[in-house]
Amino acid sequence: MSQRSKVCGVDVHKQFFIGAILSRAGESTIRKFQSDKSGLLEFKHWILNEQCELVALESTGIYWYSLYSTLEDHIEVIVANPYFIKNIPGRKTDIADAQWIAQLALNDLIKPSRIFPKEQREVRNLTRSREHLVNNRTMLKNRVHRILESASIKLSSVIADIFGKSGMHIVQGLLSGTDLDTIIATIPHEKVRAKELELRNAIQHTLELSQILIIDQCLSLIEQINLQIDQLDHEIAAHMSDRQKDLKIAMSIPGIGKISAMTILAEIGNYEDFIAPEKLAAW
Repeated sequence: MSQRSKVCGVDVHKQFFIGAILSRAGESTIRKFQSDKSGLLEFKHWILNEQCELVALESTGIYWYSLYSTLEDHIEVIVANPYFIKNIPGRKTDIADAQWIAQLALNDLIKPSRIFPKEQREVRNLTRSREHLVNNRTMLKNRVHRILESASIKLSSVIADIFGKSGMHIVQGLLSGTDLDTIIATIPHEKVRAKELELRNAIQHTLELSQILIIDQCLSLIEQINLQIDQLDHEIAAHMSDRQKDLKIAMSIPGIGKISAMTILAEIGNYEDFIAPEKLAAW
């Protein structure tokens, strides 16, 4: 049983949050704070001045993030699964959510959620942002494919990746109105140039002005996304510089490359969290 004498429970909402300080003597104080910077700092000063030993809150949407990051370097914080909080028996019907959370925390009845340390949260944010960009790039590429197909230009039936060097040479030539003979004659890869007959059969139509504009915009956005992904790759690699051994182990799995390995490690965090303390000591 916990020997804490004073804790604070927090009921988190989008625009505000409610803090309830509860002592073992039964004294309770409730205050409402805005979820902006001044409100967060005011709350931090309040609980520190009141000499609280612990803050407990529910993982409500994304709204608990800023509260957690404001407090994590100053006081112990427990983040609880809302489902678990609501299903602990014994709650009085007239007790506020913040008070109920404080009461559970005071009596050591909250099972903390696993929260990554700040450094690990940062690298996971980077890998998730990268995944988002990759998905956006894929959507843009699919749109280019659909426009070409709608114009009866079957380029993807001849070239595996139309966004490779030769594919882009052909697409850019079509966008600029270059004649097909010149486009094919200047394809950078000899193996693709050797498919002249297939290419001529696949490109028997021209693009409309609206299609040219949309494809050109898609390609411009793809280029921007590629630059952003490169920036993220650099940052992710810097964050992972001290985990080379872990990366090597992850990349030993068939089909797992460096980017996938870094993403997996970012999502797992510190794998030692999953090892029992006695086994970890034996290592």
